[in-house]
Amino acid sequence: MQVTTEEIIYPSSDGQPMADSTIQYKLIVTIKEGCESLFEDEPNVFVAADLLWYPVEGRPDISQAPDTMVIFGRPKGERRSYIQSREDNIAPQVVFEIRSHNDSNTKMNKKLSFYYRYGVEEYYLYDPERNQLEGWQRIEGILEPIEPMEGWISPRLGVRFELPEEGLEIYRPDGEKFLSYSEINAERLLERRRAEQEFQRAEEASQRAEEASQRAEQEAQKAERLAAKLRQLNIDPDSI
Repeated sequence: MQVTTEEIIYPSSDGQPMADSTIQYKLIVTIKEGCESLFEDEPNVFVAADLLWYPVEGRPDISQAPDTMVIFGRPKGERRSYIQSREDNIAPQVVFEIRSHNDSNTKMNKKLSFYYRYGVEEYYLYDPERNQLEGWQRIEGILEPIEPMEGWISPRLGVRFELPEEGLEIYRPDGEKFLSYSEINAERLLERRRAEQEFQRAEEASQRAEEASQRAEQEAQKAERLAAKLRQLNIDPDSI
C-alpha cells in the first residue's frame, strides 16, 4: 500500500533539550521574546524557539529546530512543528543559534549547510563562551559571511548587533535593547520605585503648600483680630 502525504508523521520533538546551560537558555528566550515583541502588531510574522522545521514535504527525516526562527508571511498561532509544505512553502527567513559548550564544529557546519540548502536569508550564530557573533546573509542565492558583525543591522529585522565585553546586545530600530525577563523585571521595579518617589515628593510638596496656606490663613486671621481691636479703640488700622 502506498503511503500518502497525509499519513506521514512529522514528530513534534527531536528528543534534544532546548538548551545545555542557563546562559544559553536565557539568550534563546531573550532573542525569541525580543523578536516577538518587535512584531507583536504584525499578524503575519511568526516567531518560534526550538520548534522543529520540516522543509521538505514527505520527508520527516529532514528537520532542524533553530534556537529562534522568524518567518514573514505566516500567521501567528500555536504549532507543534513548522511543516513548510503546509505553510505556503515559506521557509524561515531569519534564524538564530546559540552555541553551547557541547556543540562541535562539525555540528555547527551541518547547521550552516542546512540553512544554506533550505532557503534561510539571514543566519546568526552566537558563542557566549567566546562572546563571538557570526552572521551570514543570502546574496544571489548564497549565504555569504557578514563582516564585520559589530554594529550590523539586520535587513529583515532592522535590529542592530553590538558586542560589548558583557556579551551580545541586540537593539530594536527604536533604540530599545532586547531584555531578558530579569532585566525587564528590574526595570519595572526601578520604574515603580521612581513612581513611588515622585508620588512621595508630590505628597510632601502638597503638604508643604497646605502648611504654608494654613500659616497664611492664620496670619490673616491674626491681622484681622488686630484690626478689629484697633477699631474698638477708634484707630483706623489702615492709617498705621
